[in-house]
Amino acid sequence: MQVAVYSSSSYCSALTPHLFMASNSKPKTKLITRGCGPSSSYKKKKKKKVLCQIELKPPPYPTNALEPYISRESLEYHWSRHHRGHVHSLNKQIAGTDLDDMPLEDIILTSYNKGHFLPSFNHAAQVWNHDFFWQSMKPGGGGRPSGQLLQLIERDFGSLERMLMELKAAASTQFGSGWAWLVYKANKLDVGNAVNPLPSEKDNKLVVAKTPNAVNPLVWDYSPLLAIDVWEHAYYLDYEHRRVDYVSTFLEKLVSWEAVSSRLEMAMQRAAKRAREEEKKRMEEDDMIIGDKKAMEVYLNSDEDSETE
Repeated sequence: MQVAVYSSSSYCSALTPHLFMASNSKPKTKLITRGCGPSSSYKKKKKKKVLCQIELKPPPYPTNALEPYISRESLEYHWSRHHRGHVHSLNKQIAGTDLDDMPLEDIILTSYNKGHFLPSFNHAAQVWNHDFFWQSMKPGGGGRPSGQLLQLIERDFGSLERMLMELKAAASTQFGSGWAWLVYKANKLDVGNAVNPLPSEKDNKLVVAKTPNAVNPLVWDYSPLLAIDVWEHAYYLDYEHRRVDYVSTFLEKLVSWEAVSSRLEMAMQRAAKRAREEEKKRMEEDDMIIGDKKAMEVYLNSDEDSETE
């Protein structure tokens, strides 16, 4: 089942990225950071505003680690130009605003605005998307998922092969730039800041989704499990216009099912916690209604007693 819509964390530092590991050898240059706080050169009795900036995170492996499927040149270009550019632009946009002390996810949700994006949305969502995308791959990836993940795939799609077919179709047919996702959907499709897709679907299941440009499933309150970047810069240096080949290679040789399984476990825990909180709230509301009824009965009985006297 596909969802088509047409419409992570904050890091307290000033970060100057140059370039990260280009191979298994020592890094060519380093990331320079400093803690969040007033400048050491500030004058006495004069305080500067402390700004919290979004961190530029490198992929969790050397840039040649995904070869021959994604080249070092392609990964370095993707990370050091596109991902870094979004981080830099976002930090400029949120500096001195109400957003600059928010976690990245909250910036995304606040700026989505039911598809009428506020200026910071595209850069915020793309920073999150890229962080998530790097973690969705690993050297020596691919193969088959196992455990609870495989059980849910077979339950919700019928088979692993069917799920992969739907995911490939979503990634290959996303018009223009965007993303394809495997997500865990566990809500009532009533998200206040979003246009909610497919309201007839049942809750607590895996679904495949595709989104345009920077949009991601967080805006529907879904839990993303896997992301495929289908912006052209993600694959053009290695695959040119052969997006289908890139997507197939991603799923056969690069995807980290371990990461997907870990995300599923967290998503299900989150859904269970929310269900408990909703049940507790419902019981408290029922108790209040019962209490109000009893109070009304006592009041009416007292009136009847007064009339009898």
